[in-house]
Amino acid sequence: MLIGFDLLDRQILDSDGEPVGKVDDVELALADDGTPYVAALLVGQQALGERIGGVLGRWLAGTARRLAPDHDRGPIRIPYDLVAEVTSAVTLSVRREILPDPPLETWLRDALVARIPGATDAG
Repeated sequence: MLIGFDLLDRQILDSDGEPVGKVDDVELALADDGTPYVAALLVGQQALGERIGGVLGRWLAGTARRLAPDHDRGPIRIPYDLVAEVTSAVTLSVRREILPDPPLETWLRDALVARIPGATDAG
């Protein structure tokens, strides 16, 4: 598997096919024998900002950190053992509800989108 080609920037879908986000970065670990493996998928603006780097990346990661309920939380981690399949998208073996929402998206939804007249009307 080529991490940059097969994982990064791929859409993540839950077990019902609902979108969760995109793979913004990966966390690597070493096995007992020294072999590297993918330990987790990192999702959210903080992981993306840290991957981009530079002024824009620092701004994006810093904003996501400040909006997080726990400022020391770090990027959202999805353990790789929850991955069921990697095709053109990464499919998880769990439903989206058990995963945390990215803090910037939560703030945008609550502070901006919810204030638009009719935004809460379904359908």
